[in-house]
Amino acid sequence: MSTVTLSYAEALREGLREEMAANPAVVAYGEDFRLGYVWPVGRGLVDEFGPDRIRDVPLSEQLQVGMAVGAAMAGVTSVVEIQFADFAMLAMDQIVNQAAKLCYMSGGQARTGLVLRMVYGHLQNFAAQHSQTLYGLFTQVPGLRVLAPAFPDDAKGLMKTAVRCGDPVLLFEHKRLYPTKGEVPVGQDALEMGSARVVREGGDLTIVAIGLMVHRALEAAERLATEGIEAEVIDPRTLAPLDLQTIVTSVERTGALLLVEEAALSGGFTGYIASEVTREAFGALRAAPARLGVRDIPIPYSWALEQAVVPDVDDIVAEAHAVVRAAAGTPTKEALPDAR
Repeated sequence: MSTVTLSYAEALREGLREEMAANPAVVAYGEDFRLGYVWPVGRGLVDEFGPDRIRDVPLSEQLQVGMAVGAAMAGVTSVVEIQFADFAMLAMDQIVNQAAKLCYMSGGQARTGLVLRMVYGHLQNFAAQHSQTLYGLFTQVPGLRVLAPAFPDDAKGLMKTAVRCGDPVLLFEHKRLYPTKGEVPVGQDALEMGSARVVREGGDLTIVAIGLMVHRALEAAERLATEGIEAEVIDPRTLAPLDLQTIVTSVERTGALLLVEEAALSGGFTGYIASEVTREAFGALRAAPARLGVRDIPIPYSWALEQAVVPDVDDIVAEAHAVVRAAAGTPTKEALPDAR
């Protein structure tokens, strides 16, 4: 299959552009969206689709999502760029009480097909209100689909999936991933929700990582390989629905599990994965699942402090060693440190 090299942002744009070309009932909007002043995904789309379908909107997340819910009930699919996912909190009623529940409460008469592009995660000096990772909040809401692609090909495929879904979809896009490049198949189509991706095979340890942390986990796995530890790295890609079976199958083979995300550990989504894997594969586990995440403090403005609270490759390598030691039955005093 032939491929083309695209950045993560370009892949998202191509997925959206192709879906808009195929379906005139798809519109896209956001703050500073037409020119891509803050984030690059919307650049150039207004030239192709015009100002009726590509719009800038006021700085009001409540308004933006409310518009999308109403439009969806009228048969129009809105793809909304939430410029900073942190401020989706201002639209929680529209997301949680309206979009997620109207189909169920109307017996299927009201559909709320919409896509909220949730720009999330840390980026140098963006500070506490613009750096959060909040996908776990939304995985607890029945009726919402939550996606978090890590690679350009998955970003394009899951954009197409989200637009066609017919349900409310939250597509989490990490700020740091926009410039990353990768090979995208020509003609990349929609991907199946609930299908994880094994991005590296290994037999000594299973590492499940989300979003940007997939890339850091891969780098850590390459370093671990030079030390005789072969780690399997799994990217869930979609969090709701979650492909638990792929993770369980891997853990049944490796006997050890490390979960890495950029969210705070308390109440975090990887805690749910750890619980489910323990229930499904308890007999295979040779050590307790370990978790790495952001320390339970707001993301600092200081770049030095920001780096200190977000897991990096060194943190993943160190925690992987601790899990492998514990799985081998030779834990040390330093094994399984409190990552918080």
